[in-house]
Amino acid sequence: MSWWGKVIGGTFGFVMGGPLGAVLGASLGNYFDGGMDRITADDALSGRGRGAGGGDPQATERVQTAFFTAVFSLMGYIAKADGTVSKNEISLAQQVMGQMQLQPPQKKLAISLFEQGKQPAFPYEQVLEQFKRECHRRQNLIQMFLEILTATSLSDGEIDSAERRVLESIATSLGYGRGDYDRLVMRMSAQYRFNTDETPAQKLSDAYKVLGVSASADAAEVKKAYRRLMSQHHPDKLVSKGLPEEMMEMATKKTQEIKTAYESVMEHLTASR
Repeated sequence: MSWWGKVIGGTFGFVMGGPLGAVLGASLGNYFDGGMDRITADDALSGRGRGAGGGDPQATERVQTAFFTAVFSLMGYIAKADGTVSKNEISLAQQVMGQMQLQPPQKKLAISLFEQGKQPAFPYEQVLEQFKRECHRRQNLIQMFLEILTATSLSDGEIDSAERRVLESIATSLGYGRGDYDRLVMRMSAQYRFNTDETPAQKLSDAYKVLGVSASADAAEVKKAYRRLMSQHHPDKLVSKGLPEEMMEMATKKTQEIKTAYESVMEHLTASR
């Protein structure tokens, strides 16, 4: 049975307790109170993607449940950090749900989690602390989590100062130093611009930043950075670590963006010889 099947089947003994369990339980209550019939057994059992391979299946499914719960509730929390939730932030949340190709019941749960995160009494610090424990130092998974949350704020084109403070606090709690998180934001901001840059010079400059290397980097440095980023965002590796199968398409899109930036830089270096 998939992580989703176990959640919707009410096997809370498997799922989790603590703040994440309370947030998930409240959202599931909203899910059923909303008048939506329980999904069929086939819907509950159906998996998306290739499933998590290796390791303890129950442990992986537990992490997948924690990831889904934490990412959507904290997206809501961050979106409300500056006092208002913008249309772009709502659109980004909907975009994430679209990329995940969520079934209607899953989408309804994700929306409920997002709404919970916006509430004044949302236990932000406790939820984050439990998420960190559930991940057991799965660094690539934590990085993907932080990238999704950062993208929520970047949906406006720039990160609001109040949202930046929250994101920096989250990054620190997850073991990121200030410099490490600054570099992550630089790469993600460059990726945001790379997709809309109007001139070849702008596109090339941001391609270097997407890869996290300077414009003076040689081919060997560029290749090393590219391989490291591709390894960190490899969809199969992330799913095996606990990324929900539904988010595999997001990870695949990320690797495609990294590859496009890499090809732009390498084409420039080849032409410059």
